[in-house]
Amino acid sequence: MSELFTKVIAGDPRSIARLITLVENDAPEAVESMKQIHRYTGQAQIIGVTGVMGSGKSSLIFELALAYRAEGKKVGIIAIDPTSPFSGGALLGDRIRMMDLSTDSGVFIRSMGTRGVMGGLTSSLYDVVEILDAAGMNVILIETVGVGQDEVDIVKIADTTLVVLIPGLGDSVQTIKAGLMEIADIFVVNKADKPGVEQTVAELESMLDLVSNVERRTPIVATSVKEKKGIQLLTRKIAEHQEYLKKSKTFDTRRRQRYEAELIEIIRKRLMDFIFDEKKLKKTVDCCIDQISKKELDPYTAADEILGKILK
Repeated sequence: MSELFTKVIAGDPRSIARLITLVENDAPEAVESMKQIHRYTGQAQIIGVTGVMGSGKSSLIFELALAYRAEGKKVGIIAIDPTSPFSGGALLGDRIRMMDLSTDSGVFIRSMGTRGVMGGLTSSLYDVVEILDAAGMNVILIETVGVGQDEVDIVKIADTTLVVLIPGLGDSVQTIKAGLMEIADIFVVNKADKPGVEQTVAELESMLDLVSNVERRTPIVATSVKEKKGIQLLTRKIAEHQEYLKKSKTFDTRRRQRYEAELIEIIRKRLMDFIFDEKKLKKTVDCCIDQISKKELDPYTAADEILGKILK
């Protein structure tokens, strides 16, 4: 057993941060630690927080973290920020907003860039969740970037998904119709101290009336971080959803789907590494791109040529 792995299991913050960095950088030495870590995972409650931009997701997560800490639970926070397509960097503003939590030894905060990955999640997120799980975090809160209709991949990894909206957005419900409604385990109407919250809740209720699944109606919780209202109700609804998952045996199904997505992602990354890191194939790719640029070859024929070399 490596020293780094041992320290991560013991919950050492520096070691956790170091292993996450190795994972994000695809360092070979991270693989052996991840192989050992998997058997220590499966205990953490994973909560995804997604929704429209400007809905106060970071502030809501801050209050949820405080609520869970008051219950004596250790909390891991993963904040996903959009990566610049030019510099490759990310703003990582969530850590700044959550600075008050950074001195709490029972809270671990990590900001990650999307690195251009569609779906609002970075590909190394699965590993980071497992690291925090194995390190003893009871609750892991994942904040996605402000999402559109295609960026709903959080459902692949979270046990409970919160979709956050705010009153006063005329197209808020239309945004949900585009894809978010199907993934919401709980709707949160945040900034409920502002006018229009009743109308937003009513619109959501009307939409839910059209859903045929009567086994469980998706709860709607109005919260106000500014007035510190609705947070306790929200944690209760999250706990109720966890109980529902276990009683309906949906919990095991969701975890199985998560492991499937993680396995496919590992295979995808390794195949991509094989294609672009192997010298001969890299040379072929570069040659094909030159030909494509000169219109001497089309991308489909080039793909057939490259895949043909791999299959051989």
